[in-house]
Amino acid sequence: MCRSAAALTCVGVLSAACSSSSRNSATPAPTKTLRIVAGENFWGSIVSQLAGRTGTVTSVMSNPGADPHNYESSSSNARAFADADYVVLNGAGYDAWGDKLLNANPSPKRKVLTVAAALGKKEGDNPHFWYQPDYVATVVDRVTADLKTMDPGDSTYFDAQRAALNAAFAPDRARLDAIKARFSATPVASTESIFVYLADYLGLKLVSPPEFMSAVAEGNDPPGPSVAAFHDLLTNKVAKVLVYNRQTSTDVTTNLQKLATDHGIPVVGVTETVAPAGATFQDWFGAEARDLQNALTQAPTGGA
Repeated sequence: MCRSAAALTCVGVLSAACSSSSRNSATPAPTKTLRIVAGENFWGSIVSQLAGRTGTVTSVMSNPGADPHNYESSSSNARAFADADYVVLNGAGYDAWGDKLLNANPSPKRKVLTVAAALGKKEGDNPHFWYQPDYVATVVDRVTADLKTMDPGDSTYFDAQRAALNAAFAPDRARLDAIKARFSATPVASTESIFVYLADYLGLKLVSPPEFMSAVAEGNDPPGPSVAAFHDLLTNKVAKVLVYNRQTSTDVTTNLQKLATDHGIPVVGVTETVAPAGATFQDWFGAEARDLQNALTQAPTGGA
C-alpha cells in the first residue's frame, strides 16, 4: 500500500531507467540545473522523477528506521535549504523543522511548495497526504507547474516527465480499483492515522478507535478504554486486517500485532518513508498496496 498513489513492476522500473538513460544521452542539456530539497523522500522521489535531468534533489527524511515525528534538523540540512531553488514540504505540522530552516535562511529567489496548503489543509489535519492517491496527483500537477515557472525553457520536457510518471502510477491505480471493487466495506483496523486516507479511498471500513490512532500518531499513550476496545476488535475478529506503522512501534502496538496474529488476522506494515533505499515512490507504494490486497484476500471470515 503504500500511506497514498501507484506503481511499476521491477522489470518496468529497470526498463524505464534504461530507456530514460539512453534518451538522455541524445537529448539536449537542460537550460538550467535546479537545486531541489524535499522534506521527505516520498515527495522527493516524485519531484526527482518530474525534474529528471534538470534538477538535483535532496530528501531530508529518508531513514525508514527513524520516526519522522521526532526528527531534528542539522547544519547540513540548513545549508541545503539555504542553497535551494525549490523546496517541497509536507506541512500541517508534519515537518515544522522545515519551516524553521526556511525562516532562518530567507531567499527571494527560492520557490516553496507546502503540500498541505496546496490541498487546502492546515495544522491539526491528518498530515499523511501521500497515502491519498488523488492528493498525490494534485501534487504531481503542482510540481510540474512550478518546474515550468522556474525553467520555462524545459516546459515540454516537464510535460513528458509528468506523462511518464502518470503512466508509472497506472498499475497501482488498477490494483487499488480492484481492491475497492472486491473489498469495499470490509472492516479493518489501523494502529494510527497513517492509514485513514487510503482506507477512505478504498471504501474500507476503518473500525479502530480514532482516539487510539491519533494518540499513537502524535507519540502519546492511547487512552485505556480505546486500548480495550481495540483488543475486542481483534479477539472477536471484527477487524479482518490490522495495518500498523513500522516506524512508530510501541509496546501497545506490538502487543496488538501479536494479538492479531494469534487470532489469525493478517498484519500489514507500512512506513512513512520510501523503502528500501533507492526505491521510487511507485515501487514502495505498489509493494504496500500488494501486501494489503494479499492480506484482505487471506482475511478470516465470520467474527462478531
